[in-house]
This record gives sequence, structure tokens and C-alpha cells, in this order.
Amino acid sequence: MSLSILDTPLTDSVAWPPPREARWDPALEPAVLAAPERDRLLARLRTPGALVVTTGQQPGLFTGPAYAISKALSARALAQKLEQRWNRPVVPVYWIPGDDHDLHEVASVSWLNTEGGLVTAALPARPPEAPMTPLWREPLGSAVLPLLDAFELSFSAAATASSTVAWLRRHYRPEATVAGAYGSALAELLAPYGVLCLDSTHAAVKRAAAPLLLRALDDVVELDRALADRSRELTSNGGDPGVPVGEGASLVFVEGSLGRDRLVQDGKGLLARRCKVPFSRAELERIAHAEPGRLSANVLLRPVLESALLPTVAYVAGPGELRYLALTPPVYERLQVTPQTPVPRWSGILIEPYVTRVLGKFSAGIEELLTDASGLETRIVRQAFPEGTDAAFAALRAAVERGYEPVIRAAAGVDPTLERPAAAARGLALHALDELARKLTQHARKRESVELAQIARAKASVHPEGRAQERVLSMAGFLARYGPGLLEELAGHIVAWYGRVLEATPVTA
Repeated sequence: MSLSILDTPLTDSVAWPPPREARWDPALEPAVLAAPERDRLLARLRTPGALVVTTGQQPGLFTGPAYAISKALSARALAQKLEQRWNRPVVPVYWIPGDDHDLHEVASVSWLNTEGGLVTAALPARPPEAPMTPLWREPLGSAVLPLLDAFELSFSAAATASSTVAWLRRHYRPEATVAGAYGSALAELLAPYGVLCLDSTHAAVKRAAAPLLLRALDDVVELDRALADRSRELTSNGGDPGVPVGEGASLVFVEGSLGRDRLVQDGKGLLARRCKVPFSRAELERIAHAEPGRLSANVLLRPVLESALLPTVAYVAGPGELRYLALTPPVYERLQVTPQTPVPRWSGILIEPYVTRVLGKFSAGIEELLTDASGLETRIVRQAFPEGTDAAFAALRAAVERGYEPVIRAAAGVDPTLERPAAAARGLALHALDELARKLTQHARKRESVELAQIARAKASVHPEGRAQERVLSMAGFLARYGPGLLEELAGHIVAWYGRVLEATPVTA
């Protein structure tokens, strides 16, 4: 791979999570998505004492933003480290959260084409009145075909793109659902790295999850109160949980006439928030037994559910998840589930060779592209000014300021009403000077347009749209430009990173 990798530093140290005693449930195996390494990894999971490290990310178009894949490689790296230290199998499992219903958040994807230009493609928006269909039921439809064509055309000149294009076309088919395509694409991509992908909407998982969801509904009042107390505690200590609680909402959704709908307290019972349909305890129990696919957990209950169903020792999480996971201890406690340890995912930037060359050409640091490239642009523009230009403008401005002072005093001495016109004349002179400087800069920018375009392209690579690269650009675009070797090198880099940042004394199992 010809890219370089820049790590985002952690603000806190990371402790090794302790091992736990739990067993893999073979009844969940039908929910593990097909992949070349599936049977071998399942055999490892059946080994007594085997554990898992879990992670997951909202389903996305063309596998979504890059960090969806780097999270999986983070779980793999952490699993390797724990297996080495505990001498017991530790398998990374990617939980595919197909119950998510916010199509707007995942319907678009961005990548850089072979010229480094930003390309964005999106599925049609869901009508405002449409049901909040879970993504495991939301078909991609024929609209995905021109998006695949646009992706392929973006890399028509790249010899490395064919395998990536073929991979996406195998999974993102019109008849596939958003979550189904995402899950199967990840299962194939991550199989060589020993990562299992689990379909959390599979009937086997839904049946296993139903008892915990019912318990959460039975304890809705106390859970809501405990979460509100925990949120106040975190806030008082300067934290920001990021998830509203204490509003009478349960931690469970039910799928009804308006799609996925949050169950909320309504007097002594529960009510679906959007469709306003009441649900009795008997009706919810019937759904749990006969139609468990209609019930799902919210973001605070999901990690608890993972720990209840899987022998998980750690959950690899992003910054936002780490904030709201701080809310969850009362949920684990009240539902009597052993908590797994949240561990930060790897975060960083893929720096393309072009960016490295641009930074070297202008003797600039990567931080100048990540913070505000206008400072670097200003420096480049000023290189086109004749020597002494800035000093000449500064001297003239100071002379105008200084020269007008006695004039303004004299005008005020003759008639106080003349002070304001005299000051205005000074302002006009300074404004004329500013206008001249602006025109000078404008012409200099034209002269330096090639260099400024190079900086703009470099910035689009590492900080597209003024946002973190891993949150905007899909890993699929990088794979198309640099080939599958990119993922192998990134996986190795992340393994080494975890070896450096996990600092606590290893625990012997």
C-alpha cells in the first residue's frame, strides 16, 4: 500500500478487560452470516472458555463511512491481544444492527475518485409520511444500480478497482435490503481477518433476545428513574451522555403500522409513541413468542443484550458510543447482566501519497489541513507578493491612522460637529487601503491557482467537507484506488496500535 497512516491520540489510557465465564450458544449459529471462514471460527467459538469481542455499526450504503470497517479491524486486534494473554480463544464478532430505522442517516455515501474529487451518491429520500421501516426490511430497489455505475465510473482509470466494484455489485442488489447488503458485504470482506458477522435481526437472535426485552418492559419505571439519576450524576461531573433519558420512554421498540415505534409509559401501561396504540403485557408477551422480530432494543439496551446473548468480554466503541455507554451501568444491574468493558476503537487518517507530496512541497504539517487550510492558503498567496509588500501596507495604514489624528482634533476644535466627518474621512482612507489589499490578494490567488488547487485537493482527502475523513469517506473508495492490500496493512497497523495503548497489567485466565 502506498498510503501512510496517522493515528488519532487517545485522551485516556485503556485497561485490559477481565475475562468472564460464559459460553457461546450454538442456537445462535444460524444468525452468523455466510463467509469463507465461518465454520472454522464457529468451531473456535464452541471451544470451552471461548470469548468474543464485539463491535458494530449502523448499516450503510457501500459499507458506509470508513470507521465502520476500522471498528471491525479494531475488534479483531483486541481479540488477538486478549487471546495471546489469556491463552483461550477470543473471536471478534460484528453485530449487524439491522433494526435501525433511520434511512436518512445511511442513504448516502461519499468517496474520492481517481482525480481526488469528492463524489457523493444517495438513495431516494423516504417520504416524511412513510413508516419507519427497519433497515433489515428496507429494500435497496433499482435506485442502487446507477449508484453502483457512478462508483465504477469514478475509478475507470484505476487498475485496482475491479475487485472492489465486483464485491459491491455482489451484495448491493436491488432485491437486497439495506442491512442485508451491508451485512453480507462485510461478512465477505472481513472473513480473511477472522471476523464473524452476526445478523441481529435473524429469528434465532430475536427469539433469544425476547425474554430480556420483556424484562426491560416490566421494569420500565425503575429503569427510567435509574437512568435519569445516572444522567444527572454524569452531567454534574462534566460529562455529556448524549442520549436523553428520564422522559418515560422504555428501552424497547415495537414494529407497528408506522414502522419501528418506541414504547413509552402511558399511565399504568405502555403506548407506541408514534401510532398511539396501547400494548398490554399479555399482547407484548404474545408478540415476543409469536413475532419476536417486531421487538428491538434501543442504543442503551443493545450492548446489554449483546452481553446477555454472547460470551463477550469487551465492546469496541467510538467516541459517541463511549459517552452513552457511561449511562448503562444501571441497566446491566437491574437486568442482572454481566457488563462487558467498553474499549475505544482505533481512529486515524489514511494519508495519500499526493497529500504527502503537497505537504512536503509547501513545508506544511498535516495539522494545517486538519484545522483550517486558509492559514496555509494565505501563506501561499503571500509568497506571490513582492518582498516588503506586507510591511509597506502596514506602514501606510499606520501613517494614515497617525496623520489623521491631528486633523480630527483640529476639526473638532473648529466645530465639534466636524469631528465625525473627519473620522469618517479616515475610515474611507483605510477602507480604500483594504480594498487595494483585497484586489492584490485576489490577483495573487489567480497567479497561485495551481498551488491553491493542490492544497484544496489535499484537504479534501484528509478533511473532506471540514469533517473527519473516517466519518465522510467510505473504505470502499480507498479499496478501489489502492487495492485490497490496503486493508491488510491497516489491520496490521491497528494490531500494533492496540499493543501500544493497552496499558494495564494482563489478567491471567
